Amino acid sequence: MKPRRSTIKDVARRAGVAVSTASLVLNSKGYVSAELRRKVLRAVEELDYVPNRSARALVGKSTGNIGFIVAQEHFSKVEPFYTKVLLGTEFEARQHDYYILLTTVPFSYRANALPRFITEQSVDGVICAGRMGDRYAAELVERGIPAVVVDYGFKTVRLPVINVDNVRGGFLATEHLLSLGHRRIAFLGGDAGHPSIASRLIGYREAFRERGIVVDERLIRADEPGTGTADGYNGTRNLLRTKEPFTALFACNDAMAIGALRALKESGIHIPLNVSLVGFDNIDLCFHIDPRLTSVHVPKEELGAQALKVLLAVIEKGSTAVTNTLIDPELIVRESSSRPGRT
Repeated sequence: MKPRRSTIKDVARRAGVAVSTASLVLNSKGYVSAELRRKVLRAVEELDYVPNRSARALVGKSTGNIGFIVAQEHFSKVEPFYTKVLLGTEFEARQHDYYILLTTVPFSYRANALPRFITEQSVDGVICAGRMGDRYAAELVERGIPAVVVDYGFKTVRLPVINVDNVRGGFLATEHLLSLGHRRIAFLGGDAGHPSIASRLIGYREAFRERGIVVDERLIRADEPGTGTADGYNGTRNLLRTKEPFTALFACNDAMAIGALRALKESGIHIPLNVSLVGFDNIDLCFHIDPRLTSVHVPKEELGAQALKVLLAVIEKGSTAVTNTLIDPELIVRESSSRPGRT
């Protein structure tokens, strides 16, 4: 015979507390003394108690699910940025007894691509990661589904945003190259409409301005259609065709930097002897290419965890503040950057 599943009443009885107290502990709501909380958690462990989500939905009008939406173009083997953001969200969600439901959508809004957990309202809230059409966010607002945004900012819909300090990151990358003695520093970007890319370019300009050095606008290439390796490769080839000399290149993300690396090598340019190279995001591949890539580290798991925390504040506390949470980046120096003409 299958053993009877423990209930919250069993937990309360084992802990010697009221059912309402056990409920407060299990749902992380209200004040419960540290001693009573320990008793309840000990009882949960001893009884191997697992909350019944169906009952939770009926009684608390909560599904226990969080939707995670990312554009399908962002999920690639070379640019695993959002995979790490998702991982951080998942780890944080476990601490609050929520499940993460992942789906992808096209960049541009299509009604038939709207996730079912939105149309069926089978989630308590949604995290939108990266660039996607504003209409997706508008659908969430119109349906009254709490939502936050990671690594983007919708133009027509105001939602809480969690992002790395991209201006600071762009400044760190450029200042590093300037401090090495470089003055002819190219900027390689793409998808100019993405606020993160635009902010990194602002940081690039600020580093020059602080040193009183005039930026050569001819070295700024921000006209590629995307930010993948192919865009980095093509952008660098186009930059080389201009014949404008440069001794360093700051790519707006690591995928573009990896594409730039290939284009430079094919042109017989040694890195870093002839050109120093810096990326942004610090994805795992930075450590495995030759030379290893200097990059601005983005704490991707922390972005995901913070997104979940902000979303829960909206869900559980009814917060309506449209906040902008910035996470500090860090420069990781490797072999792809050095003084001009030196290894």
